[in-house]
Amino acid sequence: MTQENALKIFKSLSDMSRLRIIQSLTRGEMYTELIAERLGLTPSTVSFHMKKLEEAGLVVSRKEQYYTVYSLNRNVLEASLFDVAAAEPEQIDEQQKREIEYRQKVIDFFFEYGKLKAIPVQRKKKLICYEVIAERFVPGKVYSEKELNDIIAPIHEDYCTIRRDMIGEGILGRNGSEYVRLK
Repeated sequence: MTQENALKIFKSLSDMSRLRIIQSLTRGEMYTELIAERLGLTPSTVSFHMKKLEEAGLVVSRKEQYYTVYSLNRNVLEASLFDVAAAEPEQIDEQQKREIEYRQKVIDFFFEYGKLKAIPVQRKKKLICYEVIAERFVPGKVYSEKELNDIIAPIHEDYCTIRRDMIGEGILGRNGSEYVRLK
């Protein structure tokens, strides 16, 4: 089972009507109208929920004359919660792609010609900007305060705030008047 499948299962079970439909189907196969009558729902509402349950793989259907008969997919329902929770990631690349795109949007918005237009208020955006600035420092190299200021000042006029924030975020380390890039 993949994480995408697990997510569909959890989403489909997070609705009370769908839980009641699953509970009704534990008694045996049923068609839409019978489920609707038992649960006090309209057939169109039951059909809507059945589509979601089928997409999640919790129920299966088959045609029988004029009716669609639904039954539980016991293989999925009998899977342990551990199996569902331990599902393998399917689209890690997609998530990483979104993060890269977001990072680039932030950089494009806040930087112009290598200068930081404004220090972002939102921490996540601020960290992205500080990581871009940190790329100008050699990891492990010890910088004096003047050297550090000389690197940051051309990027933004408030180099003191940036220096202080970068220390606070663990991007830079400080020992007296000596600074070193940590991340």
